[in-house]
Amino acid sequence: MKLPIYMDHHATTPVDSRVLDAMLPYFSDIFGNAASIDHEYGNQALIAVENARKTISSSLNATPEEIIFTSGATESDNLAILGVAEQYQEKGKHIITCVTEHKAVLETCKYLVNKGWKITYLPVDQYGLIDPNDVKKAITKETVLISIMTANNEIGVIAPIKEIGAIAHEENVLFHTDAAQAIGYLPIDVEEMNIDLLSISGHKIYGPKGIGALYVRKRHPRVKLAEQIHGGGHERGIRSGTLNVPGIIGLSKAIEICHSELDNDYKKVYNLRNKMWEVLQNNIKGVEINGSLINRLPNNLNFSISRIESRSLIVLLKYDVAISTGSACTTVNVSPSHVVSALGYGTDRAFSSIRIGLGRNNTVEEIYWSAKKIEEGVKRIRSIL
Repeated sequence: MKLPIYMDHHATTPVDSRVLDAMLPYFSDIFGNAASIDHEYGNQALIAVENARKTISSSLNATPEEIIFTSGATESDNLAILGVAEQYQEKGKHIITCVTEHKAVLETCKYLVNKGWKITYLPVDQYGLIDPNDVKKAITKETVLISIMTANNEIGVIAPIKEIGAIAHEENVLFHTDAAQAIGYLPIDVEEMNIDLLSISGHKIYGPKGIGALYVRKRHPRVKLAEQIHGGGHERGIRSGTLNVPGIIGLSKAIEICHSELDNDYKKVYNLRNKMWEVLQNNIKGVEINGSLINRLPNNLNFSISRIESRSLIVLLKYDVAISTGSACTTVNVSPSHVVSALGYGTDRAFSSIRIGLGRNNTVEEIYWSAKKIEEGVKRIRSIL
């Protein structure tokens, strides 16, 4: 086994060798600018980009024209929320989201508050689930957007996206979802799920970092976004900037693999996750799951261990097992996870939470070995308290 064992796939994933192979020609052989179509170099790059757009859109039951390439899910979230806010502010200045959203959504909404917008932050229950009825009740005549993530990046809980999307469309409100963690493990159909805007990130699905996409519905309804990056009018005038051709090829290949191998990947990590949870429960006292274990991503475990400060355990195990306290975007802070805190368990449980994100390359051997190391670490810390 290669140490430390990597179990932080919610933070990022290794690039799949098939993805890397697909990308390599676009660094030095097919290196043209996809917007420079006066010659063959640019044309080859453009053809590759448009083929990638077709692959990605097909996996979502969308059309190629509805895919806008970005630098990742954070930019996609910002573009969706700020783009809608600026474009539709004449209709109203109210957005509905959830207290457990990713910081890319929460901080963008916080920014809009300073611009005179009203944001409704819906609560979740003790399992991390949002009630669609709460969404419906929160809608006013001023509401222009609902933003609820498909699957939570910390506790892995899957939201009732289809129901929320149906409510949004009934009320003539646009619906955005951050699906960065869901792509690869859950089938996504933007038509069936009533999604108007959807954020994707390459590095969460065994693709490269620095590339992502935003699905923007073109009909029923046609969604318009005010551009947030100004320049040469790339990507239908919505997102200017020279296209990251190698990254786009990598994102496309990663999504193609995830789409074709979804069932196998799901079953593998689901079984590994359940085995690890069984071992941890049997060998460590005071272990409690955070969030629903039923409505959950198959590769996610988020749990708290009594009489343990999670950062101490993670530091103790850093040469053995790579795990985390939660979102990679917030681990530099000493405050407890806002997601676990929202479940209402109390501060102690939030400070003792551990996140494990399994991946397609993890093995049963690694599960048992890592669980044993966590058990030993817990015993060591408790012995000195």
